[in-house]
Amino acid sequence: MKTSAKIILTTASLLSLVIAVAHAAVDPTKLPPASKKTGVTFDKDIKPLFEASCTKCHGAEKQKAKLRLDTIPAIMRGGENGKVVEVGNSAKSLIIHAASGLDADTAMPPEGKATPLTAVQLGLVRAWIDQGAK
Repeated sequence: MKTSAKIILTTASLLSLVIAVAHAAVDPTKLPPASKKTGVTFDKDIKPLFEASCTKCHGAEKQKAKLRLDTIPAIMRGGENGKVVEVGNSAKSLIIHAASGLDADTAMPPEGKATPLTAVQLGLVRAWIDQGAK
């Protein structure tokens, strides 16, 4: 294997390890609670939030970390660090951990890139995931 390929694989492996450790480090009891709203849908409730805070870097034109957040199928595919949504379990969903900002190293969006989701908005995303992410 060429040296450049080894460096890329090593870097990708280290990044995955960092994400996994950070993911495990988030205390789910500190997450904002899921919204009590029922019938939450992607098109009506979640897509507008993601368009305002996420899709500049994770949309059709640009996919940082090979992650798109502009369609349900793309979200379910995840990115180069794996799945970001655990359907039915928002507390274990990487997207919630990152958007919560509880771990400064993996907080999304990065400071100055977009407006972070509020606790109420994050609760709505949690409800969407808990209700089946449809």
